[in-house]
Amino acid sequence: MRSETDTLLRKILTDVLGLKPGQADSFDADTGLFGHLPELDSMAVAGLLTEMEDRLEIVIEDDEIDGELLESYGALLTFAEAKRAG
Repeated sequence: MRSETDTLLRKILTDVLGLKPGQADSFDADTGLFGHLPELDSMAVAGLLTEMEDRLEIVIEDDEIDGELLESYGALLTFAEAKRAG
């Protein structure tokens, strides 16, 4: 069973990137994001991070954003869960 953060993050990715319905449901920890999903380009990153802040009720500092954060779904989910946990 998925955590609330996992479910929300999949919805955010689907909405922001315009993914096909259900596409994000198949993502696992090793699914590549930036550089692997054509929809996730440098312009989409800002929108993604803004939506994550709004919907997950977190604050993402500029110095927390690096290439590893968006490298895989697992990395992004781990980050989001840690931010929500405080």
